[in-house]
Amino acid sequence: MKYDFDQIIDRNNTNALKRDGWREYIFHAGPDKKFAFADDEFIHMWVADMEFRCADEIIDAIHKRVDHGIFGYTTVYNDDYPNAFAAWCKRRYDWEFNKEDLCYSPGIIPALYELVGDICENDDDKVLFQTPSYGFFKHASTYNGKEMVFNKMKWNDGLWEMDFDDLAEKAADPKVKVLVFCNPQNPTGRVWTEEELKKVAEIVEKNDLYIISDEIHCDMRRSGVGHIPMGKIMKDYPKLVTSMSASKCFNMAGLQLSNIIIRDPKLRQKFIDGDKLVGFLNPISITAMQAAYEHGEDWLNQMNDYVEENFKYIKKFFDEKLPEVKFEIPDSTYLAWVNFGKVLPEGTDVNDFFANKAGVLIEGDDALFVDNAKGFVRLNLAMPKSQIEIAMDRMYDAIEAAGGRK
Repeated sequence: MKYDFDQIIDRNNTNALKRDGWREYIFHAGPDKKFAFADDEFIHMWVADMEFRCADEIIDAIHKRVDHGIFGYTTVYNDDYPNAFAAWCKRRYDWEFNKEDLCYSPGIIPALYELVGDICENDDDKVLFQTPSYGFFKHASTYNGKEMVFNKMKWNDGLWEMDFDDLAEKAADPKVKVLVFCNPQNPTGRVWTEEELKKVAEIVEKNDLYIISDEIHCDMRRSGVGHIPMGKIMKDYPKLVTSMSASKCFNMAGLQLSNIIIRDPKLRQKFIDGDKLVGFLNPISITAMQAAYEHGEDWLNQMNDYVEENFKYIKKFFDEKLPEVKFEIPDSTYLAWVNFGKVLPEGTDVNDFFANKAGVLIEGDDALFVDNAKGFVRLNLAMPKSQIEIAMDRMYDAIEAAGGRK
């Protein structure tokens, strides 16, 4: 069937973080904080949460489960869900994992909080990750009281690359116990090549590190781009943890279920023992995720095609109207990582600027992306193109009015 990604859905007053919680999340402010735009005038291009209606096949499966009428204590007791996820991995990435390694978590974030604490047992243990970085890599480290070590990526004319010499040097620190890795990388959208993954694997294995590979964005890719799970590269390495979920790519983050594949049996048992939910899961979540893996691929492919056109639109817009803005279409994610450093006055708070001057809510800079992100903004393009067109025109007008172009 043909899915409608142009539909504009009113999400206000649905307790959605994206619509009802942005003041606190982005600006750490309450309802009294005023802006130049009314709340219903904002275009929300911030948190990684789509504006697209979920696939009908998933909604139908949820309706059927709701009609059953009982929602008691639930977990995974048969092979239906793990078989659906395993078949997805085999079909999409030609990758197989040991099902006994599969654990569950409400999300990759809470799993990361638990895993960092489980792995870094000593007070002076350190966590290594690459920057710019998804903010919760930092939060998981600070939550557990662990020092962070940054491997700054290099930006070469729009292409983000790993600094392998720096990674090797920092991984050799005996206090570093784990590399928190992101593939595809958030926020840059890089899908790492086989050669790059092998170099990372070599450094990790040489230093006997744990590696947590966050692969939640792996099903949102541009046409012709494939995903290689780190599990295919590190086929027998026991200290690999792989994190995946249907939540991002099918717009089900609020249902909260993620797949955490932990090879090390001791770490796996420690993770299970530390589960604050003692293994219980949401019955609706299991139903929805299984339906996504079994029946959602056509919706996913159409969504990826639609978002790719959105990327082409903003690329053309920047090239023609704001060539000083540095942006290249990323390999993956529905998030554009854009360098506005040359078109805004020095010292501009990009989040405040675009909110007050353009009525567009975004996330950017080092405060939200940890390090190595100055001047960059992350734009969520998983929304109807008509909304993106309005947002881009507003941002352009705001930049022109500010006189920051060089």
